[in-house]
Amino acid sequence: QVQLVESGGGLVQAGGSLRLSCAASGSIFSIAVMGWYRQTPGKQRELVARITSTNSTNYADSVKGRFTISRDNAKNTVYLQMNNLKPEDTAVYYCNVDKARYSGGYYSGWGQGTQVTVSS
Repeated sequence: QVQLVESGGGLVQAGGSLRLSCAASGSIFSIAVMGWYRQTPGKQRELVARITSTNSTNYADSVKGRFTISRDNAKNTVYLQMNNLKPEDTAVYYCNVDKARYSGGYYSGWGQGTQVTVSS
């Protein structure tokens, strides 16, 4: 019905950049909030950034000034531009959709995650 497909993760050296993408597929009319979360082993999943349908954004303090979230509503896709990456950014990054209106009603859910590894 609604599927979230993530891409863009990988291995990068400290100071490098990556761009994550998450595309929501299905007969979608609107998505209230799209965001990115990350998780490391033994740690809770934490908010990295989120963006609303009106382009209001929120960022974790640890990524402010380095990461930028954006969305393309025509493609139902959210992006996370990650610059000046640090080893502590290493995690599995998960796409999140909250209150997507689609043909079957409302959907909220998670992508399957993409690994980001930053080496020193």
